[in-house]
Amino acid sequence: MKYLLVLVTLFTVATASAQSVVVHKDPRVDLLAKRQSAINVAVRKASARTAPGFRLLVINTNQREEAIAAKSKILTLYPELKAYLVYQSPYYKLKAGNFKTRAEAETYRKALNPQFAKGVFIISETVEFKAEKDTVEIED
Repeated sequence: MKYLLVLVTLFTVATASAQSVVVHKDPRVDLLAKRQSAINVAVRKASARTAPGFRLLVINTNQREEAIAAKSKILTLYPELKAYLVYQSPYYKLKAGNFKTRAEAETYRKALNPQFAKGVFIISETVEFKAEKDTVEIED
């Protein structure tokens, strides 16, 4: 029994010392990881350009062809507006523009209203905005 206890103790000590791992790493790896983290944060900030704003609801129909025709009409008349055609069963909704203020949207609504018989409405929505700068700055 004594020999068994000694054998188990030796086995436990041997396996405990065999499980330790020593890692030798280059300090430049930490610097590289920190730099990559800064790049990721800067890119995320640059790409997340959405905010609450307004869009114009141009058409709400269950006819796909009518919605596509309205979208091409918007893009022809006002190429500066971005048009969004969304399908929410059973309706096709055409939304246009990315406006920060209701007044900005109102000017386009007045101009578009004669073009569409059913009317154009201003709706609140999360909209996209262009970045002020084209480059991404990264702090060192």
